[in-house]
Amino acid sequence: MTDSVDFWFDPSCPWAWMTSRWVDEVARLRGFDVTWHVMSLAVLNEDRELSEHYAQFLPRALKYTRLVAAASELHGQSMVKALYDALGTQIHPGGNSNPDEVIPAALAAVGLPSSFATFADSDEYDAQMRASHFDGINRVGQDVGTPVIAVNGVAFFGPVISPAPLGDEALKLWDGVVALASYDGFFELKRSRTREPIFADAVSTK
Repeated sequence: MTDSVDFWFDPSCPWAWMTSRWVDEVARLRGFDVTWHVMSLAVLNEDRELSEHYAQFLPRALKYTRLVAAASELHGQSMVKALYDALGTQIHPGGNSNPDEVIPAALAAVGLPSSFATFADSDEYDAQMRASHFDGINRVGQDVGTPVIAVNGVAFFGPVISPAPLGDEALKLWDGVVALASYDGFFELKRSRTREPIFADAVSTK
Protein backbone atom coordinates (compact mmCIF):
# COMPACT_ATOMS: atom_id res chain seq x y z
CA MET A 1 0.00 0.00 0.00
CA THR A 2 1.28 3.45 -0.90
CA ASP A 3 1.50 5.72 2.13
CA SER A 4 -0.75 8.76 2.28
CA VAL A 5 1.43 11.45 3.83
CA ASP A 6 0.58 15.00 4.97
CA PHE A 7 3.16 17.44 6.32
CA TRP A 8 2.48 20.67 8.23
CA PHE A 9 5.28 23.22 8.45
CA ASP A 10 6.12 26.76 9.42
CA PRO A 11 8.67 28.03 6.86
CA SER A 12 10.72 29.69 9.61
CA CYS A 13 11.31 26.57 11.72
CA PRO A 14 14.76 25.06 11.10
CA TRP A 15 13.74 21.74 12.63
CA ALA A 16 10.72 21.45 10.33
CA TRP A 17 13.08 22.19 7.44
CA MET A 18 15.39 19.35 8.45
CA THR A 19 12.47 16.94 8.78
CA SER A 20 11.04 18.02 5.43
CA ARG A 21 14.32 17.21 3.67
CA TRP A 22 14.17 13.71 5.17
CA VAL A 23 10.54 13.26 4.12
CA ASP A 24 11.47 14.38 0.60
CA GLU A 25 14.15 11.69 0.51
CA VAL A 26 11.80 8.96 1.72
CA ALA A 27 9.07 10.03 -0.71
CA ARG A 28 11.56 9.85 -3.56
CA LEU A 29 12.78 6.40 -2.58
CA ARG A 30 9.36 4.95 -1.77
CA GLY A 31 7.52 6.65 -4.63
CA PHE A 32 4.72 8.36 -2.70
CA ASP A 33 3.45 11.92 -2.82
CA VAL A 34 3.31 14.29 0.13
CA THR A 35 0.57 16.87 0.65
CA TRP A 36 2.13 19.99 2.16
CA HIS A 37 0.25 22.30 4.53
CA VAL A 38 1.23 25.53 6.22
CA MET A 39 1.01 25.95 9.98
CA SER A 40 2.01 28.95 12.07
CA LEU A 41 4.24 29.39 15.08
CA ALA A 42 2.65 32.83 15.49
CA VAL A 43 -0.80 31.28 15.81
CA LEU A 44 0.51 28.48 18.04
CA ASN A 45 1.99 31.02 20.47
CA GLU A 46 -0.94 33.39 20.65
CA ASP A 47 -1.65 34.49 24.22
CA ARG A 48 1.48 32.79 25.59
CA GLU A 49 4.21 34.45 27.62
CA LEU A 50 7.27 34.60 25.40
CA SER A 51 10.83 35.82 25.63
CA GLU A 52 11.47 39.20 24.01
CA HIS A 53 13.65 37.56 21.36
CA TYR A 54 11.00 35.02 20.36
CA ALA A 55 8.23 37.62 20.39
CA GLN A 56 10.24 39.72 17.95
CA PHE A 57 10.72 36.71 15.69
CA LEU A 58 7.04 35.80 15.30
CA PRO A 59 5.94 38.76 13.10
CA ARG A 60 8.64 37.75 10.61
CA ALA A 61 7.47 34.14 10.72
CA LEU A 62 3.89 35.27 10.14
CA LYS A 63 4.90 36.99 6.90
CA TYR A 64 6.10 33.69 5.47
CA THR A 65 3.05 31.69 6.56
CA ARG A 66 0.74 34.31 5.07
CA LEU A 67 2.69 34.19 1.82
CA VAL A 68 2.42 30.40 1.60
CA ALA A 69 -1.29 30.50 2.48
CA ALA A 70 -1.89 32.93 -0.38
CA ALA A 71 0.11 30.72 -2.74
CA SER A 72 -1.98 27.71 -1.70
CA GLU A 73 -5.26 29.51 -2.33
CA LEU A 74 -4.27 31.14 -5.60
CA HIS A 75 -1.94 28.58 -7.16
CA GLY A 76 -2.61 25.22 -5.51
CA GLN A 77 -0.66 22.48 -3.79
CA SER A 78 2.30 22.38 -6.13
CA MET A 79 3.11 26.00 -5.36
CA VAL A 80 2.95 25.35 -1.60
CA LYS A 81 5.91 23.00 -1.77
CA ALA A 82 7.78 25.06 -4.34
CA LEU A 83 7.47 28.23 -2.27
CA TYR A 84 8.37 26.40 0.94
CA ASP A 85 11.53 25.08 -0.71
CA ALA A 86 12.42 28.53 -2.03
CA LEU A 87 11.78 30.33 1.27
CA GLY A 88 13.48 27.62 3.32
CA THR A 89 16.58 27.62 1.13
CA GLN A 90 16.99 31.34 1.76
CA ILE A 91 16.18 31.18 5.48
CA HIS A 92 17.94 28.01 6.62
CA PRO A 93 21.02 26.98 4.60
CA GLY A 94 21.12 30.55 3.27
CA GLY A 95 21.04 32.02 6.78
CA ASN A 96 19.03 35.07 5.72
CA SER A 97 16.75 36.55 8.40
CA ASN A 98 15.66 39.60 6.39
CA PRO A 99 12.20 39.06 4.85
CA ASP A 100 12.74 42.03 2.54
CA GLU A 101 15.46 39.96 0.89
CA VAL A 102 14.10 36.44 1.43
CA ILE A 103 10.66 37.03 -0.04
CA PRO A 104 11.67 38.62 -3.39
CA ALA A 105 14.33 35.94 -3.91
CA ALA A 106 11.86 33.14 -3.16
CA LEU A 107 9.17 34.60 -5.42
CA ALA A 108 11.64 34.93 -8.27
CA ALA A 109 12.76 31.32 -7.76
CA VAL A 110 9.22 29.98 -8.19
CA GLY A 111 8.18 32.37 -10.95
CA LEU A 112 5.71 34.48 -8.99
CA PRO A 113 5.60 38.23 -9.59
CA SER A 114 7.25 40.57 -7.12
CA SER A 115 3.82 42.07 -6.40
CA PHE A 116 2.86 38.78 -4.72
CA ALA A 117 4.94 39.95 -1.75
CA THR A 118 2.03 42.12 -0.63
CA PHE A 119 0.33 38.97 0.70
CA ALA A 120 3.06 38.66 3.34
CA ASP A 121 1.57 41.68 5.11
CA SER A 122 -2.07 40.96 4.33
CA ASP A 123 -4.62 39.10 6.45
CA GLU A 124 -6.68 38.24 3.34
CA TYR A 125 -6.00 34.52 3.67
CA ASP A 126 -5.55 34.34 7.44
CA ALA A 127 -8.76 32.32 7.84
CA GLN A 128 -7.44 29.66 5.48
CA MET A 129 -4.00 29.76 7.08
CA ARG A 130 -5.48 29.31 10.54
CA ALA A 131 -7.72 26.49 9.33
CA SER A 132 -4.69 24.69 7.89
CA HIS A 133 -2.78 25.25 11.13
CA PHE A 134 -5.51 23.85 13.35
CA ASP A 135 -6.15 20.94 11.00
CA GLY A 136 -2.60 19.84 11.74
CA ILE A 137 -2.19 20.82 15.38
CA ASN A 138 -5.54 19.42 16.50
CA ARG A 139 -4.38 15.98 15.38
CA VAL A 140 -1.50 15.98 17.86
CA GLY A 141 -2.40 18.43 20.64
CA GLN A 142 -1.51 21.99 21.59
CA ASP A 143 1.68 21.18 23.53
CA VAL A 144 3.81 20.49 20.44
CA GLY A 145 4.87 22.53 17.42
CA THR A 146 6.06 22.11 13.86
CA PRO A 147 6.39 19.88 11.95
CA VAL A 148 3.34 17.65 12.15
CA ILE A 149 3.21 14.58 9.94
CA ALA A 150 0.24 12.32 9.25
CA VAL A 151 0.82 8.90 7.66
CA ASN A 152 -2.31 7.04 6.59
CA GLY A 153 -4.26 9.16 9.06
CA VAL A 154 -1.91 8.61 12.03
CA ALA A 155 -0.43 11.97 13.06
CA PHE A 156 2.59 12.86 15.17
CA PHE A 157 4.89 15.79 15.93
CA GLY A 158 8.43 15.61 14.59
CA PRO A 159 10.71 13.82 14.48
CA VAL A 160 13.32 16.42 15.42
CA ILE A 161 16.46 15.34 13.59
CA SER A 162 19.83 16.72 12.49
CA PRO A 163 21.15 16.18 9.91
CA ALA A 164 18.53 14.80 7.51
CA PRO A 165 19.48 11.22 6.63
CA LEU A 166 19.66 9.87 3.11
CA GLY A 167 19.30 6.46 1.47
CA ASP A 168 18.81 3.38 3.62
CA GLU A 169 19.24 5.41 6.82
CA ALA A 170 16.31 7.63 5.83
CA LEU A 171 14.12 4.60 5.17
CA LYS A 172 15.11 2.91 8.42
CA LEU A 173 14.20 6.02 10.40
CA TRP A 174 10.91 6.40 8.53
CA ASP A 175 9.82 2.83 9.17
CA GLY A 176 10.70 3.12 12.85
CA VAL A 177 8.89 6.41 13.38
CA VAL A 178 5.77 5.27 11.53
CA ALA A 179 5.73 2.01 13.47
CA LEU A 180 5.92 3.84 16.80
CA ALA A 181 3.27 6.39 15.85
CA SER A 182 0.88 3.71 14.63
CA TYR A 183 0.60 2.20 18.12
CA ASP A 184 -2.45 3.83 19.70
CA GLY A 185 -0.90 3.94 23.15
CA PHE A 186 2.38 5.56 22.13
CA PHE A 187 2.73 9.24 23.08
CA GLU A 188 6.28 10.44 23.62
CA LEU A 189 9.93 9.59 23.10
CA LYS A 190 12.46 12.36 23.72
CA ARG A 191 16.02 13.26 24.61
CA SER A 192 17.78 16.62 24.89
CA ARG A 193 19.18 18.06 21.66
CA THR A 194 22.96 18.07 21.53
CA ARG A 195 23.42 19.78 18.15
CA GLU A 196 21.92 22.52 16.03
CA PRO A 197 20.38 21.90 12.60
CA ILE A 198 23.05 20.77 10.14
CA PHE A 199 22.05 22.09 6.73
CA ALA A 200 25.15 21.52 4.61
CA ASP A 201 25.63 17.82 5.18
CA ALA A 202 23.41 14.76 5.40
CA VAL A 203 23.86 11.22 6.54
CA SER A 204 23.96 8.57 3.83
CA THR A 205 24.41 4.84 3.98
CA LYS A 206 25.22 4.66 0.26
